[in-house]
Formats: sequence, structure tokens, C-alpha cells
Amino acid sequence: MKQPEHELARKLVQHLDYGLDRLEPGVRERLVTARNAALSKCREQPEPVLGLAWAGQAAARITEHSFFDARNLVTGAAFVLALAGVAYWQVSAPVNDLADIDTSLLTDELPINAYLDKGFDSWLKRSSR
Repeated sequence: MKQPEHELARKLVQHLDYGLDRLEPGVRERLVTARNAALSKCREQPEPVLGLAWAGQAAARITEHSFFDARNLVTGAAFVLALAGVAYWQVSAPVNDLADIDTSLLTDELPINAYLDKGFDSWLKRSSR
């Protein structure tokens, strides 16, 4: 418990104890009888747990308030930004490569038809030796 909650609980217990001391004995006995009757009818029922049985404490960790603390939020945001960066890099990289090829083709001295000629490739291989 946080300190202010702990102090509030302590003050509530003191106030209830003070009120209990001021009750008449007959009222106190009726309250004890009613409490015991309610407890005898009450059965502990298992609470349903979300998640798979083999998941262990994963569902409990996700639903805890500490899961949404600043450290986990910053880590999640960094992960999302990294994924977005990789996706952008993957999408833009082929476009840049194609643009470089187009630029070199258009600025070259050879006409584009020379590159389309089937014998040109073999001529380039022979001349480069």
C-alpha cells in the first residue's frame, strides 16, 4: 500500500474501533450474530482467470497496473518507431535503386536500345576482358 492509503486505513480502523466501543452490548451481539450467519452462507468461489492455463502468470502481469508504467510505455513506443523505420526503409530502398538505374541509363552516352540488344551483353563481357 502507498503511505497515504496506509494512513487512511489506520484512521478508518481507529474510527471503527471507537464506534465499536460505544455500541450497546445487545447491538454488538446482534452484529456478531449477523456477521457469523453471513459468513456461514458465504462460500469462496474461484474467480475466473482470463487466458490460457499454460500461460502461467502472463495474463496477471498484463492486467497489473505496473504493466502500463513509464518504462514499458517508452519501450513499446521505441519498438513501434523502430518497426515504422524499418518498414519505411524497406519501402523506399527499391525506389531509390530504381531511380539510380534510371538516372544512369538516361545520362549515359549509349542509347537505351543498345541495352535491349541481346548481343550487347555478350559484347560487354568480351570487351571488359
